[in-house]
Amino acid sequence: MTTGTIKKIVADRGFGFIAAEDAKEYFFHRGGLDSTLDFDRLVGGEKVKFEIEQSPKGPRAAQVSAA
Repeated sequence: MTTGTIKKIVADRGFGFIAAEDAKEYFFHRGGLDSTLDFDRLVGGEKVKFEIEQSPKGPRAAQVSAA
């Protein structure tokens, strides 16, 4: 698993971005969160861990959980 912090949340559209420790930024969708996280309560700077999966638009975070 990769770790990082929530960088930005676009609440009205249901997605956000994670700044990973590998210095890359990954898109995530509220559907990619596991049960340990509530999208509506996420805040910038929160530590998370996640898997990286390929999507038609490039790599994205999946199975995002609290670190």
